[in-house]
Amino acid sequence: MSAAEAVFTSLRKAIESGEPSVGSKLGSEAVLSAQYAVSRSVIREALRSCAALGLTQTQTGKGTFVISARPSSDLVLGSFSARSLMEARPHIEVPAAQFAATRASASQRKELNGIVEEMETENDHEAWVRLDAAFHATIARSSGNEVFEQVVNDIRGAMVNQSETINLITGRQNPSHQEHRAILAAIEAGDGAAAGRAMAKHLEAVDEALTLILGAEKA
Repeated sequence: MSAAEAVFTSLRKAIESGEPSVGSKLGSEAVLSAQYAVSRSVIREALRSCAALGLTQTQTGKGTFVISARPSSDLVLGSFSARSLMEARPHIEVPAAQFAATRASASQRKELNGIVEEMETENDHEAWVRLDAAFHATIARSSGNEVFEQVVNDIRGAMVNQSETINLITGRQNPSHQEHRAILAAIEAGDGAAAGRAMAKHLEAVDEALTLILGAEKA
């Protein structure tokens, strides 16, 4: 269990048990960092996942408050819900991967390789999810389709939040490495059909993890 996962699990259990109660203000990042003996970046990651579950809300200049003792029926990812995001992504990213396989330049393939290699050695979860979003954004850009590129850029922040929360709760990070490698291999081989299938398989796995989370919350 990562440090962020441990902090998130502890905070979630405390909130669901009623201590702190709904309406209460959590300690500052500095206070929580000292309490859990972790960096402030770890605290921020855990708090973002609490917010994604609808347990807390951070108000600029005021702090983070408990708004519910039970997770919401969907993950809150900024302007989009996780369910809306997952309903849309296959229609954008599967064809983007297919086009990228035949349209990506040598420099774009090299860039994708670099991102994947960096992800596989990155131990900081906050940095990892940014690389994850960069991987998907680079594929959209490599498709040569400006609409796909723009849409993925528009939802990039929500994708980061989704990846971060799903990884913390379900441990999806290592399986994602294998799935990204399969997508990359198909793009490098110039096989559009295989790239589309690999991307579809990856998104299906993410959707299964999301369904597991939401199913557990509803239960």
